[in-house]
Amino acid sequence: MGAAGKAVASCHMTPPASTLKNERPVVASYIVTFLKPEMLHVYRQVTALKEWHPVVFCQKRENEETFPFEDIRIFPKPATHPLRRFWQKTILKQPIQIYASEAARLEKAMGESGAKLLHVYFGHIGVHLLPLLERTRLPVVVSFHGADAQVDGDKPSHLAALKRVFELARLILVRSESLGECLKAAGCPEGKIRMNRTGIPIDRLAFQLRVPPADGKWRCVQAGRLIAKKGYATSLRAFAKFAQEYPEATLTIAGEGRMKQELSDLAASLNIADKIKFTGFMKETDLMALMAKSHLFLHPSEMGADGDQEGVPNAVLEAMATGIPVIATRHGGIPEAIEDGFSGLLVEERDHEALGDAMLSLAKDSALYAKIGQTASASVHLKFDIKNTVDQLEACYSEVAKTEPS
Repeated sequence: MGAAGKAVASCHMTPPASTLKNERPVVASYIVTFLKPEMLHVYRQVTALKEWHPVVFCQKRENEETFPFEDIRIFPKPATHPLRRFWQKTILKQPIQIYASEAARLEKAMGESGAKLLHVYFGHIGVHLLPLLERTRLPVVVSFHGADAQVDGDKPSHLAALKRVFELARLILVRSESLGECLKAAGCPEGKIRMNRTGIPIDRLAFQLRVPPADGKWRCVQAGRLIAKKGYATSLRAFAKFAQEYPEATLTIAGEGRMKQELSDLAASLNIADKIKFTGFMKETDLMALMAKSHLFLHPSEMGADGDQEGVPNAVLEAMATGIPVIATRHGGIPEAIEDGFSGLLVEERDHEALGDAMLSLAKDSALYAKIGQTASASVHLKFDIKNTVDQLEACYSEVAKTEPS
């Protein structure tokens, strides 16, 4: 195991057994918006808990039909939030934090819920909740998923607040070894860091052996929010190169976001607009159906200008599980999921020439194409099954619940 692997430990304790649902200890899961469309992985994690009973605390509820959940407590932003935002962020140049009065209300409500532990989703929300973390007697776990480890990390006030989160939390959970290294560099004690990958429901993702299309009608796909770090511009340029040799090929982009017009314009300038389809956000079942009839999955993530980077993208894991060969980048936690040339192909960030060459290499080597699809699925089954990752999460909860504060 390399240095990064040594830096991030896993919880190996066995959670205590329980019998009836109402006997399970309660974890207060704070998720500021429950839930945005791209947060399916969080919903899966919360609803898959077995030994602990989750009670969700949030500021607002969204997409209730997509993410049904009964035990939820909503504490909206105060009416003075715009003023608070201006004062704290613009005048004081500090990260926005809740008022002491909000912290008191949350603490009281969590006590009334019977919570034995507080799990804060995302590091920047830990900073936002610092007044609560300072006063609560509950042991605290904070999950970092990617962007929350880097954004605003160059600002002294944010970094100081982040270090205070590290001090107050009993454990810090990370999705990837690379993310753990980032937090160590930011001042998190190594002994507090635990690996907890956000798993995927393997049993719902059917493997399908892919074969290259005999007619050259390659169906390529990329899925995710239309934001810079997903590398869509690189995908379009690479696909334009690929389409020169396979003019019947198509690329479907499944997702929504602020870059849609920019990407549409780029596709037009590359003379591939007629081969590109933007579907908007797709339900899980529809996305799985799309991947089932596709041949190549692209995910050339890149570091954002603000330091935003990926952990281990769930879209990549889901594609791998279904057997569709994935071509991605050496970025964030992606190399922890994909072994280049074995369970996928990796290129450097923003290198559309290399991405296009990788697409062509798979198209022209049917043996490599078949091998990668099979080994990718086996690898994801071994490392990213949500049943195992939730067991690890609950073991972390039990570890924290039994540990006295340092």
